[in-house]
Amino acid sequence: VQLVESGGGLVQPGGSLSLSCAASGFTFSDYYMAWVRQAPGKGLEWVSSIGSDGSRTYGADSVKGRFTISRDNAKNTLYLQMNSLKSEDTAVYYCTRKGTVYDYWGQGTQVTVSS
Repeated sequence: VQLVESGGGLVQPGGSLSLSCAASGFTFSDYYMAWVRQAPGKGLEWVSSIGSDGSRTYGADSVKGRFTISRDNAKNTLYLQMNSLKSEDTAVYYCTRKGTVYDYWGQGTQVTVSS
């Protein structure tokens, strides 16, 4: 199993970024997927999740209305569109697969929101 995130970077407050997670080594369309982040000096924070067929999505209150999770099962790819970014969104963002627990994680991609 391999999960590889990309798309992070430095963005000004109010800006947008789109993250991707390329999955391999398992049947992507069988699994619920999620994005989890870790801000500097803080613990892991669940951001958003999506059902195996993409029909159901869930998001933390802190990102509702600003972040959108999606997936393309034909491309084995998970996405996170982040709009209206705030300084408190600064974190390493991880893509993770949910079996009975979140059992596989990517290496993470850094998102920094700063002027």
